[in-house]
Amino acid sequence: MFHERTQELLDQHVESTDEPAARQLTVVEALDIAQQLHQQDRVAEADVVYREILCVEPENAAALHFGGIAAHQLGRSAEGIETIRRSLALAPHSADWHNNLGIVLQESGDFDGAVAMYRRAIELNGSHANAHSNLGVLLRATGKPAEAEASYRKAIELNPEHIDAWTNLGILLNAQKRSKESVECFCRVITLRPRHPEARRLLALAHCALGEVDEAIRIFNEWLEEEPDDPVARHMLSACTGNGIPERASDGYVAHTFDSFAASFESKLARLSYRAPALVGAVLDDAGLERAKSFDVLDAGCGTGLCGPLVAPYARRLVGVDLSTGMLTQAAAKKIYDELLHGELTAYLHGQHQSLDIIVSADTLVYFGPLDDVIGAAAGALRPGGLLIFTLEHGAAPDAPDFHLETHGRYTHSRSYVERLLAANDFEMDIGTADLRMESGAAVAGLVVRARKARR
Repeated sequence: MFHERTQELLDQHVESTDEPAARQLTVVEALDIAQQLHQQDRVAEADVVYREILCVEPENAAALHFGGIAAHQLGRSAEGIETIRRSLALAPHSADWHNNLGIVLQESGDFDGAVAMYRRAIELNGSHANAHSNLGVLLRATGKPAEAEASYRKAIELNPEHIDAWTNLGILLNAQKRSKESVECFCRVITLRPRHPEARRLLALAHCALGEVDEAIRIFNEWLEEEPDDPVARHMLSACTGNGIPERASDGYVAHTFDSFAASFESKLARLSYRAPALVGAVLDDAGLERAKSFDVLDAGCGTGLCGPLVAPYARRLVGVDLSTGMLTQAAAKKIYDELLHGELTAYLHGQHQSLDIIVSADTLVYFGPLDDVIGAAAGALRPGGLLIFTLEHGAAPDAPDFHLETHGRYTHSRSYVERLLAANDFEMDIGTADLRMESGAAVAGLVVRARKARR
C-alpha cells in the first residue's frame, strides 16, 4: 500500500516497539506512527508518512491537518496553511483545529487571519482556554491591551494552571507599569513550574522595575545554585550586580535566549512595536545606492530574517550570520538568503577581508559591550567605500559611560563612544536617534548609524 521508503520508515518504527512486524500497516496505524514521530520532534519523518497517507486517502482529515502543521514547521507555510484549511473543510466543528490554524497563521504573520481562527475556536468551544490565551496575545499585538487582559484572565478562569496565560498576563501588566501585579503572575508560573527559566527571568526583571534589585539578585543566585552553568542566569546576575560583566553576551546566552522563542519571535516583536529592521532599511534606502542587486551584503545577526526583504534589492549575494539555529531555521523559510551561517559575528567578520560592500545589523550589537573588536572586524571586511549600518540602544545621560550592561541584559552605548570608534576605523558617519521598541510601557531610545568606509 505504501511506497518502499515509507514502508521502511514504518517498519523501523514498529521494530523499535513490541508490536508484531512483517505485515502491511493500515492507514490508521500509519497515522498513529506519524503522530508519534511528530510528537518526538521527528517532523521530517512524520511529514513523509503524512504525505504518503494522503496519496492513499486524499481526504484523510487528520493527515491533512497534522501534515499541514508539519509542512509549516518545515518552512512550507503556504502549503501547510492550504492543507490545514482543507482539513477544516472536512471537520468544520473542531475547535482544536481552528486554534491550530490560528497558531500557524500567527507565526506566518497573518494576524487578522489568526484572530479570526481563535474567535471561531471560541465560538465552537467557549471553554477552550488555549484559544482565549492565544487571542489575548494578538489583541495585545494589535493595540488592545484591555481586551487582551480579559482574554488572558478568561483562559486562567478556565484553566488556573495555564502557564502561558499567566506569563503573558504578567508581561502585559509589567508593560503597563503594574509591576506588583505582574510579580504575582510570574510567582504563579514558578509555583506551577518551579524551574521555568523565562518566568524566573521575568520575575527578576519585574522586581528590578519595582526598585527591588536585591530580590532579583536573590532569584538569580538561587537559579545558579540549582543550575551553576546556566548562561541566562549568569548573564542576568552580572547585569543586576555589576560584577563579572562580560565584554559581550556569551554565545550560550544568545543561543539559548533566541532558540527558546524563535518560532514566536516576530509576533512577540510586533507586540513591542519593534522598528529596528525598518530603521536599518530606511537608512540604506537613503544612502543613494541603486536597487540593482549589485552588492555583496551581510546581515549580521540576521535572526529570523526581518532585514532580509529590505536589503535583498541591493544584494548580488546576501549572507546571514547568527548564533541561534532556531532563528536561522525561521530565516531559511523566507528563501531570501543565498547563505545562512551559524556562528559568532566577530569571528566571521575577521575571516572576510574586503569581501563585502554592505553590512547591516539590527539590534545585534546591543549584546556587545566594547565594540572595538567587532567594528574593527567590520572595517576589515568591507571594501573601500562600503557601508556599515546598525542600531544600538542609546546611553543618553550626559554622564553615560561608553557602554553599560542594563538590568534587562542588553548593553547601552554612548554616542560619543560610537563616534570616536568609527573615526578611529576610518569611517565617515551619520548617526541619528530613534525609538527602537516599547518595553515596560516606555520607548527604548536608540542610535541608528550609517558609516561609510574611507575609499583610500
